Amino acid sequence: MYDILFFLFLIMIGYIFGTIIEKRHFKSLAEREEAILSLPAIALKKPLNAENITATKLVDGSVVISIDFFKKFVAGLINFFGGNITVYETLIDRARREAILRMKESAKDASEIINIKIETSSITKNTKGVGAIEVLAYGTAIYR
Repeated sequence: MYDILFFLFLIMIGYIFGTIIEKRHFKSLAEREEAILSLPAIALKKPLNAENITATKLVDGSVVISIDFFKKFVAGLINFFGGNITVYETLIDRARREAILRMKESAKDASEIINIKIETSSITKNTKGVGAIEVLAYGTAIYR
């Protein structure tokens, strides 16, 4: 009986604190994206304007974001019955946006960032599922 109550307590705590942390992170992402909106980051291999380039630099940003207990539990249920695991989509979205922001913030004085690439990897303690996700965004900063 105590095991079930403890399990339900963990689920509830994971849901409450996971939701709070996720909402704060999305709010922070939106504010930081608004502040650095003027720096374009594009996947083209060549700059938009190849004239007057004074310097180039490899820039990157990486982040590791873990999953909360509630989402891991729900993902396990969905995985058991089959279907689209939508609880991981917000985790991946947050990680991708954070990595791109960190990359842009490392090149604030640049005119643009070209040839951006995004790499992802799953970090787990065992083979039972995602424990955390790492996202690396990198590209070439163009200075004029």
